[in-house]
Amino acid sequence: MSPFNDPNDIGIDAAARAHAHAVEIDPLRQDVEGEALAHAALPPPRKRPFLIALLALSSALGLGGWHHWQTYQISLETQEDAVSFVPTVRTVPAEEDDKPMILTLPGQTEAFDHADIFARATGYIAERRVDIGSRVKKGDLLVRIAAPDLDQQKRQAEAQLGQLRAQLAVAKADVEQAKANVTLANATDARTSTLAGQGWASKQNADQSRAQMLTATASLTAATAKVKVAEANITAQQATVDRLRTLTTFEDVTAPFDGIVTARMVDVGDLVHADSGSGTPLFSLDSSDVLRTTVQVPQSAAVNIHDGVRAKVQVAQMPDRTFDGTVSRSSVALRSSVRTLDTEVDVANPDGALRSGLYVNVTFEVPRAHPGLRIPSEALIFDAAGTQVAVVQPDDTVKLQPITIARDLGTVLELRSGLKGGDTVVLNPPADLRDGSRIVPKNSASSGEPVAELAVQASAE
Repeated sequence: MSPFNDPNDIGIDAAARAHAHAVEIDPLRQDVEGEALAHAALPPPRKRPFLIALLALSSALGLGGWHHWQTYQISLETQEDAVSFVPTVRTVPAEEDDKPMILTLPGQTEAFDHADIFARATGYIAERRVDIGSRVKKGDLLVRIAAPDLDQQKRQAEAQLGQLRAQLAVAKADVEQAKANVTLANATDARTSTLAGQGWASKQNADQSRAQMLTATASLTAATAKVKVAEANITAQQATVDRLRTLTTFEDVTAPFDGIVTARMVDVGDLVHADSGSGTPLFSLDSSDVLRTTVQVPQSAAVNIHDGVRAKVQVAQMPDRTFDGTVSRSSVALRSSVRTLDTEVDVANPDGALRSGLYVNVTFEVPRAHPGLRIPSEALIFDAAGTQVAVVQPDDTVKLQPITIARDLGTVLELRSGLKGGDTVVLNPPADLRDGSRIVPKNSASSGEPVAELAVQASAE
């Protein structure tokens, strides 16, 4: 029997309602007959609400069970679809690149010619014609030095040279006199010897004539030697005079080449000394028509750097200009401390736009020893197994292939090993892709677009 039909519960409920009705009619309980009448007036309870509630509860339970069974069937279907799902992926072939490798490195510009100009004459600065920033031509006067001591030394040396030349003239005259004496002595000796042989002169006179002839010959030799000594003295003194004359020309300090005065350390009235070892330079001069750009090339590219390799120089402060140059020289040997090659790029600078001491970026077009392989960076897989790519097999499955990256160019990777020309890789591979997974390839390079452009498009997508 249902609990809703229990007669005891029904009776108890009817009595309570009757009592409440009686109290409402007669709160003081004075009318006992009226209370009995109220108990008799209450109708018995009905069974229909309980049946409706029971049917509603049963319907709710059945509907919930049906929904649960339907959800379970959908989950089974979803699981089956996930197990048998074959993803459609975009693919691209690895591109062989035999063009020169573009390598950008920092560098610094330097003057092609640089000179610290010292004084070669001791004296005072009498005149200065240039200052910092002055553009000069070869031979232009920079400063004039007043050197009275040097001028006096030159005049004294020239006077001594004149004395020596006069001594040479005297020595030559002595030679001529000695020659005449020798001629006379030879004639006297010949005549005396003939007379002595004929008995007209004594033998003693003949011997004296012979001795005079020998003395005259010796005097001629001595006079000739004095001439040579005088000539040697003149040569030595002439060298002294020439040296002093040359030093006096250094009183006018001129530019050794076309360039710009980058430093000035003297002014009018300063005392300068002809000593480049401990003295202070007068000026610093740089040539600017051609600049040297020094670059430290790393070992990875140093092997293929040689004279004649083209390069472009860019300055951050001049974004609209590019300066062409070529590798003109290198140290050949690498620095063992940093494994870099000292390289110089000559850059023409006819308009003077570049200056020495600038920080620049130098882009080399380095020839490749062998073609490289390039793939978009979206093909890269990096997990616990290392750096890999998914290579598409002929049967539309994939193989995870380890690779070695030579250069990371952002959207494009240059590989050192792992792939070969013609291999096709998967772009943006799914996270659950494994060796042997089946795929539906969609060739993204069918239009013939370069790998770099495909990589940019994939990044945009």
